Amino acid sequence: MTVNDRRLRATEPPADWMPSSWQRRVALQQPHYEDATELARATTQLAALPPLVTSWEVLALKQALAEAQEGERFLLQGGDCAESFSDCTSPVISNRLKVLLQMSLVLVHGLKKPVLRVGRFAGQYAKPRSADNETRDGVTLPSFRGDVVNGPAFTAEARRADPQRLIQAHAHSALTMNFVRALIDGGFADLHHPEYWDLAWVEHSPLAAEYRRMVAGIGDSLRFMETLAGPIASFSRVDFFTSHEALLLHYEQALTRQVPRNPGWFNLSTHFPWIGMRTAALDGAHVEYFRGIRNPIAVKVGPSVTPEQLLPLIDALNPQDEPGRLTLIHRMGNAGIARALPTLLDAVRREGRRVLWVADPMHGNTESTSNGYKTRRFDNIRGELDQAFDIHAAAGTRLGGVHLELTGEDVTECMGGARDLSETDLKRAYKSMVDPRLNYEQSLELAMLIVRKSEGSAG
Repeated sequence: MTVNDRRLRATEPPADWMPSSWQRRVALQQPHYEDATELARATTQLAALPPLVTSWEVLALKQALAEAQEGERFLLQGGDCAESFSDCTSPVISNRLKVLLQMSLVLVHGLKKPVLRVGRFAGQYAKPRSADNETRDGVTLPSFRGDVVNGPAFTAEARRADPQRLIQAHAHSALTMNFVRALIDGGFADLHHPEYWDLAWVEHSPLAAEYRRMVAGIGDSLRFMETLAGPIASFSRVDFFTSHEALLLHYEQALTRQVPRNPGWFNLSTHFPWIGMRTAALDGAHVEYFRGIRNPIAVKVGPSVTPEQLLPLIDALNPQDEPGRLTLIHRMGNAGIARALPTLLDAVRREGRRVLWVADPMHGNTESTSNGYKTRRFDNIRGELDQAFDIHAAAGTRLGGVHLELTGEDVTECMGGARDLSETDLKRAYKSMVDPRLNYEQSLELAMLIVRKSEGSAG
C-alpha cells in the first residue's frame, strides 16, 4: 500500500463504525442517569448546538503533532485537573493562558524549536473516580464526577447525575473558547510584549530575575531581526489548541460531526481528546469510539501496561500508522518509570510504529499527607521528568512533550519547588476539588528545568 493509499484510508471511518457504535461495548466511568428520556432530550439538544472547534483546526493540530513526532516541535499540554463552572471567569482563564504562554516562551528560548501549546481546558469538566459511591457518617451517595455530571456538595440533590449539565458544560466551554480566541487574536500573546504576561503575586519569586533576563533577551533579539527585516507579523499571535479527557461518551457522541469537504467524522468538542488509563481497554467503549474519529488522539499509559497490551491498542487506534494521529502519554511515577517504560519504548520502536511520546510526571506521584491533603512532591515530579529524558535517550526514542496539571492561581497544592512549600503550607491556599496542581511559580520552574535537562543532554 502506498503512502497516498494509507492517507486516503485514514480519512475514512471503519466500515463497522458509527459515532454511536460505542454503545455496543462496555462503557466504564459513565454516570448513572435515572431518566433515559431526560438524557435523550439533553443529547438531542446538544447535537443541535454549534461545534466548539473546527475540522481545519483539528487537522492543523494533527500536522503539528506529526512535526513533533519528528523532533521539529515540542508539545506543552497543561491546565486544570478538572475545570469548574464557577471558574469560568476572565481572571482565571487569562491566568491559565498566561502560565502556558510563559512556559512556552521559556521552552522556545531554551529548546530553540517551536512549542505546540495545548490547554487542558474548555471541556475538562469530567473526572474518573475510583469508586461509584462515597460514604460519609453512614450516608452513601454517588461520587462527584465533575461539574458536567453532578455537584460537589454532599447532598442527594447535588450528587444526582443531571443531563442538563451536559448543556451547561457546552456553554461554559464555548465561553472559555471565545475568550481565549479573543485574547490571542487581540495580541495577548504578542512576543513584542511578553512582559504583559506577568502575574503580580509572583514578583518575589526566586525565578523572577532569571525569567526577566530571558524576556529582555528575547525582546532584544526580536528588535534586531525587525531592524533587518521589518515587522514580523507572526510574532503577534500564536496557535493555541484545546484538549480534554473524552470520558463522557454521550457528550462526545453528540458533538461528533461530519463537515463539508472533509470526509470522515470529527469530534468537534475539542481539538485533542484523550483516553484515560481507566478506560483504555482494547474491547471497551472508549477505544471503540476513538478508533473512528479523525482527530489526533492520545492515550494515558500507566506502569502496569505491557507491550502485549499496548501494541494491539496502537493497531486499533492508528491502523494506517498516520503521522500525528497517536500520542502516548506515559504516567509511571518517579519510583516506577525506570522499571516500566523501557520495555514499552523498545517494543514500539521495534515494531516501527509512529507515535509521539509525552511524559505526564503528575499522576503517578500523587500521595496523601497526614493532615488529609492529596498532594504531589515537586522533587518527584522533577525526578520522573529527568528519568523520562534519560530513558528515551538510552532507548533511541524521543520525549516529545509534557502533560501537566497546573494553574495560574496562587495555590499551595504541590509541596516543594523554589519556595519549598511544606505540608503545613498546603492549607494556606488548597483550592482543587480533585487533584493537586502546580502553581504558576512551580510551573515556570519546571519549564526552566526542562530546558536545562535538554541542554545537558545535548552537551
